[in-house]
Amino acid sequence: PNVMTDFNLFTFNSRVWPGTDPLVAKLNDRVRVSFANLSMDSHPIHFHGHRWWVVGTDGGPIPKSAWWPETTMNVPPGTTRTVEFVADNPGDWPFHCHKNHHAMNAMGHQVPNVIGVDQKGVSGTIGKLVPGYMAMGNNGMAGMSEMSKMMPGPKNTLPMMTGDGQFGPIEMGGMFTILKIRDGITNYDDPGWYQNPNGTVAGPTA
Repeated sequence: PNVMTDFNLFTFNSRVWPGTDPLVAKLNDRVRVSFANLSMDSHPIHFHGHRWWVVGTDGGPIPKSAWWPETTMNVPPGTTRTVEFVADNPGDWPFHCHKNHHAMNAMGHQVPNVIGVDQKGVSGTIGKLVPGYMAMGNNGMAGMSEMSKMMPGPKNTLPMMTGDGQFGPIEMGGMFTILKIRDGITNYDDPGWYQNPNGTVAGPTA
């Protein structure tokens, strides 16, 4: 019961976060992205900070009069979808599959939700029956990223919920990358983390 047995790994261009390349755009670029799904599962691709227009499928271009706006585009198995958007909102924006186990990969999803449950003594008690048992966090999954650094998984899989950002762990691990939009860049190399204007980042008050 404490073994993760689903070793399917979902990827962007055969890579998983944090090994995926960012999608870099200059401010106000018109960006076209085509998705081709070679897997046997559908992928609802979602991004933050913008909306896109669905402009094409594996059947060909869609007439402009029939484009429709989305922030999530489902890509069924064996198909393609093409979207366009204007990169008019600078920043670092998550870009990922909206199925949580596709964006976290080896995360086990048969584990009961124990948010808010007092688990004092649970690990020791169950550990007598199931060696190596570890109680899941009662404050959500935020600790899994740090845990993966201390407790490696099986050799035939990858760590779950990894990767650090400028504000701490990003806690993803599969079909996840970042759309990076910048003003004034001269190439499409990774520009690093976005420098948020003063007063625009949430934080503790004095």
